[in-house]
Amino acid sequence: MTSPQLPKAQQDDATPSQTEEAPPSHVAIIMDGNNRWARARGLSGVRGHRAGVEAVRAVIERAAQRGVQTLSLFAFSSENWKRPAAEVNALMELFLMALKREVKKLNERNIRLSIIGEQRGFSHAIQKHIQRAEALTAENTGMHLVIAANYGGQWDLTRAARQLAEQVAAGELAASDIDEARLNAAMNTHNVPPIDLCIRTSGEQRLSNFMLWQLAYAELHFSPLLWPDFNGAALDEALDDFCLRRRRFGMTDAQIEAQGA
Repeated sequence: MTSPQLPKAQQDDATPSQTEEAPPSHVAIIMDGNNRWARARGLSGVRGHRAGVEAVRAVIERAAQRGVQTLSLFAFSSENWKRPAAEVNALMELFLMALKREVKKLNERNIRLSIIGEQRGFSHAIQKHIQRAEALTAENTGMHLVIAANYGGQWDLTRAARQLAEQVAAGELAASDIDEARLNAAMNTHNVPPIDLCIRTSGEQRLSNFMLWQLAYAELHFSPLLWPDFNGAALDEALDDFCLRRRRFGMTDAQIEAQGA
């Protein structure tokens, strides 16, 4: 029996798509569809996640080529621990393998790596390699690659609110001093700029508790492609779509046009 036909992006071109508009500064991607990709081919979920790693490589390369300054990838949410133990264990093995094998390549390409999320949930070996990876790439000046692992937007906001409440209770901070900037500074994502474009693959249209604070004014792009099928050409399509949009940030079209003038 043949596998069902799945949507597939056009093949990567040697030269990335070019537009006159500047690309979004911060692109975030909710990578979804590894399991469905594998099931459609009669493969195990682990094979799907491995294929997803290849898509990550392609997207990092194309994002850097297009001049994206920050690329954030949602690799493992705080809710993903609920998945079958075998799948979780396989994901942890892939994460550790990537930290061991891929970081050197990132460093050679001048890419800075940051891991956000509750790292205490990971094994000692993973925590150790996260620290090594971040230290190795800390001085790089190229694209900033942010991997969200054991991360949840509600966890991040709750953690920040608790930290500020403790400072108020200790008399170190007045409640009236708490504003957006101070709350942002207390978050795990304090060194991550606001998201300009958020891409979600696999046809799903939800945020799944990802970087809720940074997504406040993001443009959303939903791709029907399952994550292993998402490649440089698919990223080009999303970036070009973003360049055609008008971002208002609460203002009217007339105000935006006046600013441009």
